[in-house]
Amino acid sequence: MLELLSAIEGSALGNALRAAGVWTYGLLNLGHVLGLSLLIGSVVLLDLRLLGAWRETPLAALARPTVPLAGAGLAIALATGVCMVSVNATEYYGNPFLLLKFGAIGLGLANIAVVLRLPAWRAKGERELSAPERRQLAIAGAVSLVAWLTALTCGRMLGYW
Repeated sequence: MLELLSAIEGSALGNALRAAGVWTYGLLNLGHVLGLSLLIGSVVLLDLRLLGAWRETPLAALARPTVPLAGAGLAIALATGVCMVSVNATEYYGNPFLLLKFGAIGLGLANIAVVLRLPAWRAKGERELSAPERRQLAIAGAVSLVAWLTALTCGRMLGYW
């Protein structure tokens, strides 16, 4: 693991970012917070709806703005996160929160892939969902909440280890 982290830190990206000046990491961190805000804000709204909140609001109507915002937030968070790790990757060696964060992100991404293939998700605005379909979406919403909030928490805890 240390070899991988050393390679990441010694990469052209890591070297370029360290050479870019003192404000670079701060700006990356700011971008990461922006991306996380878009992602987590959208995910929490959508997942709570999948769990049964705001039933009077059609799922399709809520998904229309939240899914693209979550996607943009994820893209920003991933891009800035990779950059921030590359600046000082070896400092994370032995930090359990890094592996937990990456595992939670992996679970969140896998959950997205599953949800997008569910017939209930694809039919969200076209017909009334059955009780088993609503249950599937509720389970997916719960998994998503746990995954993304775990990733957020572990990311925050990285600096305290």
